[in-house]
Amino acid sequence: MAVLVVYLAGVARLTLWPEPAPDATFGLVRTVLAWLQERGLPVTYAGTEAVANVVLFVPFGLLVGVLLRRAWWAVALGAATSAAIELAQRAFLPSRVPTVQDVVMNTLGAALGVAVLLVARRVARRRTGRALPEEDPARTTG
Repeated sequence: MAVLVVYLAGVARLTLWPEPAPDATFGLVRTVLAWLQERGLPVTYAGTEAVANVVLFVPFGLLVGVLLRRAWWAVALGAATSAAIELAQRAFLPSRVPTVQDVVMNTLGAALGVAVLLVARRVARRRTGRALPEEDPARTTG
């Protein structure tokens, strides 16, 4: 639970701070992307931003999925959390640029996190030959 709180505080700091990262940070990202492009890699700033939005919410899916009886609910909560962030940016942070794409990419990240969690549970179940406590059929409802 403490890890989730720290993670969410980091997400809030990253997404709800009045100003995005300093210009020097964006300059560094553009420099690295230019270097990669010179070597023939088809990377763009927009693509990098989209991937970063996915990666940002993978831990959300993992951590929230661990806490919930139905891990896939973490995807819906990830979408709701991302939408709340984007709405807060639109309402209160004029220097930020909220987009629907961010919500979609964050939700995809949460889904990937849940998928990783479910695969890990399945592997653990096969290794031990029994259901994990959070997957005990006697505890499951509906």
